[in-house]
Amino acid sequence: MIATQNWISHRIGGKPWTGEPERVGDVYDPTTGRVATQVAFASVSEVDAAVNAAAEAFASWRNASLAQRTTVMFKLRELLNDRKGDLAKIVSAEHGKVVSDAGGEIQRALESVEYACGIPQLLKGGFSENASTRVDVYSIQQPVGVVGVISPFNFPAMVPLWFVPTAIACGNTVVLKPSEKDPSASNFLAELFAEAGLPDGVLNVVHGDKVAVDRLLEHPAVKSISFVGSTPIARYVYETGTSHGKRVQALGGAKNHMVVLPDADLDLAADAAVSAGFGSAGERCMAVSVVVAVGTSGDALVSKIKQRIADVKVGSGASCEMGPLVTGVHRDKVTSYLDAGVSEGATLVVDGRDHPIDGEASGFWLGPTLFDHVGTDMTIYTDEIFGPVLSVVRRDTYEEAVELVNANRYGNGTAIFTNDGGAARRFQNEVEVGMVGVNVPIPVPVAYYSFGGWKESLFGDSHAYGPHGVHFFTRSKVVTSRWLDPSHGGVNLGFPQNM
Repeated sequence: MIATQNWISHRIGGKPWTGEPERVGDVYDPTTGRVATQVAFASVSEVDAAVNAAAEAFASWRNASLAQRTTVMFKLRELLNDRKGDLAKIVSAEHGKVVSDAGGEIQRALESVEYACGIPQLLKGGFSENASTRVDVYSIQQPVGVVGVISPFNFPAMVPLWFVPTAIACGNTVVLKPSEKDPSASNFLAELFAEAGLPDGVLNVVHGDKVAVDRLLEHPAVKSISFVGSTPIARYVYETGTSHGKRVQALGGAKNHMVVLPDADLDLAADAAVSAGFGSAGERCMAVSVVVAVGTSGDALVSKIKQRIADVKVGSGASCEMGPLVTGVHRDKVTSYLDAGVSEGATLVVDGRDHPIDGEASGFWLGPTLFDHVGTDMTIYTDEIFGPVLSVVRRDTYEEAVELVNANRYGNGTAIFTNDGGAARRFQNEVEVGMVGVNVPIPVPVAYYSFGGWKESLFGDSHAYGPHGVHFFTRSKVVTSRWLDPSHGGVNLGFPQNM
């Protein structure tokens, strides 16, 4: 048993878990590299307790009126808006992203809560009167039951809110397993839900690692799994969850390309490449990690990106634009790609290891890095680095650029920068990627559309939030109804053709 009581605990049945964990994990302050606290790792019994609490709450929550569910969502939206500054500080302290970036994450998360506020409209079914003589046919959408949500470290507030509000508004109950690297945001959100009037047990939070994940994937009372993370784990979650009869949406990794045509505004493109490549220290699945410079755009574009990188303020101060990476292990892994890129023949234009740091330099720091003349066989191109490393690949023509994007095993997000409307329209039609930006480098859809990629960026057939989210968290039922009329009766043993 662990001797100390200084750990972040689970929330089960509406209350903090007061047991003593068998295992804990370290939670770091990425700006200093020091352990800030610890988090309890759930055993199978703790996961089972959370699932049981959710199952017990489902019996009544599924029958809660749409008015009651909507009231909770509107109150949650109000509370989250009022407390977003507090939540941003929590995210920044454990993840490392600067507070302004964390604030942007929460602002986008609010959109998903606002979408869930419209659940009465979203759950409307269809109705056909007199489909046959005095026979009505109508459809209804019902909740699936206890649902599991497994969220990543890079958006500890936004990704849980992609799933949890919609799931709950649809009448489900939830067991949320956040990343053990930055767990406090999920507990904060659970407290806001409770303050908004959500009954005990409807939302439960368990912390931990593979033990907790595997139990959620295997537990017979868990009816669906929503996951965001790397492609190897997404594939594992999808295959394991579906083999246990669950509905699964598993969003995986990415290698997002930004195609820059010769006619593009290169200043705009350079601004976008730096913003989308190095925001959140590159730790986001929609980050631009490859710039495809087409035709004559290459030299000027690389020069402009290099100039802008020099002005990026890296550090923990209020005026800084980019923070550290989330852990020392991850920072070291990302740094190893710099040596790999050089040894494989790419041109290292800007070395992030040399970038000045504002403040304490003992944290998990790595500045923006830029490679040019990157080949498609190099690991800096083939691997999802998930850090502040931007690779420039050169192609002669538009057709070669599209071929490059489509040949990649990932298909999450992409963008084209051009002043040619015809080229942009052709690109959005021909590119084999789930989310496309035209002069927009990070095309994350607004909440009333849905988020998700193609190919190895998505396992399952359902994207996150928006209309896909409502569909994922409900099951459709069709009712054929006839009420007895004295003028219609008699026995007919034939298959009903015209009722």
